[in-house]
Amino acid sequence: MNARDFSPEVREALQRLILSLADTKRLLGIRYSDWLLGAPSIESGIATASMSQDEWGHARLLYAMLKDFGVDPVEVEHSRPPAEYCSASCLDEPFADWAAVVAGVVVVDGTLSLALEGFATGAYDAARRRIPKMLAEEAFHRDFGQAWMRRISEGAEEGRQFLAAAVESMLPDAVTCLLPGDDEAELLAGAEVTGHPGDARARLGRRLAEPLAALGMVPAADPPLPGDWIASRRRPAGEPAGDAVERARGDRNRALFVE
Repeated sequence: MNARDFSPEVREALQRLILSLADTKRLLGIRYSDWLLGAPSIESGIATASMSQDEWGHARLLYAMLKDFGVDPVEVEHSRPPAEYCSASCLDEPFADWAAVVAGVVVVDGTLSLALEGFATGAYDAARRRIPKMLAEEAFHRDFGQAWMRRISEGAEEGRQFLAAAVESMLPDAVTCLLPGDDEAELLAGAEVTGHPGDARARLGRRLAEPLAALGMVPAADPPLPGDWIASRRRPAGEPAGDAVERARGDRNRALFVE
């Protein structure tokens, strides 16, 4: 099915969710790139470079889907101000330390993958064509993040505390911003765009149970929406830092754009 085959309500919900996933992937790529030279090892720096490239490529594919909804993907990708971004708010500022990078890989990147899985076998043709390749590339991210989470969890207490604090701050935001709420999930599942409502959040809880248990934590299955929630942007009030958005839009390379 194409976007035009869905009801207006389904199209609106699907468009909002795709934009949220695309913006979050674009900003996550920026945050990974911040650590190309600051990672604990050369190998880890190379890994963040690879993951950054993946996220940028995935974001571009998701932005391109918006054309099905009558939206100009070039304008969305390169022209919007920070106040119009729909990315998860835990990426508004740079990761504070390497523990936060690891939490971002496991929690934010992992939640993004889970959200995309819901589209991979659904009725939306564009998603079925493009998302399986994204998920195949995400397997490395998952392995990298979990390996580092085990390493930090088994290490010094200070590192464990930093990691636990980062996970605790990111997880509610990732769940509410990237996984459909009950009403949205019911709507998208009814149109066979995604799986059964509630499945994604339950699966996320199961996936995070083991790595979080090492930190003495239990994933929150259904965190409440924040009081300043903006439904049209699928996030709380606020916006990404301006320098990150300038990089995301490619402002310094605008004269070189070739589409």
